Amino acid sequence: MAGHSKWAQIKHKKAHTDAKKGKTFSKIVKEISVAVRLSGKDIDSNPRLRAAIEKAKEVNMPAENIKRAIMKGTGELPGVTYEDVTYEGYGPNGVALLIKVLTDNKNRTVSEIRHLLSKNNGSLGEAGCVSWMFQQRGYILVDKSKINEDELMSVVIEAGAEDLINNPNEENFEIITSPESLTSIKEHLEKQKIPINIAEITMLPKSYVSLFGEVAEQVIRLIEALEDNEDVQNVYSNFDIPDESLKN
Repeated sequence: MAGHSKWAQIKHKKAHTDAKKGKTFSKIVKEISVAVRLSGKDIDSNPRLRAAIEKAKEVNMPAENIKRAIMKGTGELPGVTYEDVTYEGYGPNGVALLIKVLTDNKNRTVSEIRHLLSKNNGSLGEAGCVSWMFQQRGYILVDKSKINEDELMSVVIEAGAEDLINNPNEENFEIITSPESLTSIKEHLEKQKIPINIAEITMLPKSYVSLFGEVAEQVIRLIEALEDNEDVQNVYSNFDIPDESLKN
C-alpha cells in the first residue's frame, strides 16, 4: 500500500476544501443521482448510494441537497442524465491511470481528458490497457496514535477484514476489505469506539511505480488537473512518491 495512505488523506482534505467552493458538492450530487437511477433509492440495498450519502455527510452537504439529488435520480425532479465512463491511460514514467467520470457528453469529456493528459506528459490508452493492474477493495485508515496494532488486529479479524497493514513510514494502519463488507466492518470498528480517518471503496494497484523529483511533481500536477475537471469523479494510479514530494 506504499504511498496510497498519504495520497488518500490528501484527497480527503482537498474534498473538504473543494466543498467550500461547491466542486465536491456538485460531484457528489451527480454520484447520488446516478446511484439512484441505476439501483433505486433504498440505501440498504444500494451500497453505491450509501457510500455517496456518507461522503456527502462527511463534507457537510445539507440534507436538502441530498434529498434533491435522490429525487433527480428517481425522476421526481428534472435533471441531466449522466453516464458512467472509465478512461485508462498513462502519466509520466508510464504511471497507470484509471479515470472514473460521470458525464452527459462523452465527446466533450474525452476531449478534455485527452488534452489534460497531453499537456502533462501523459496519454490516453485503449480500454483494458491498465485496468488489470487494479482491484476494487474497501479501504479504511485508522490513526496509529489511537490504538495499538495487536488490539486492532483482533478487532479486524473478528469483523472479517482481509488484511491489516502496518507500514512503519505511515501514520495510519491500513485495513483492506472486500467492497461488499466495507460498511459492516466500518460499523464494527465504530461500535468498538475505534475512530476512523477514511473509509471508502477504492481501486488499489497490485504493484507500484516509485517516482522521485521532477517526475513525481509532474504526476501530482497531472492527477490534480484531472480531478479538477467537473466530470471526473476519481483518479486512481499506481505511483509511490516520497512524503516530501506530497507536501502542499
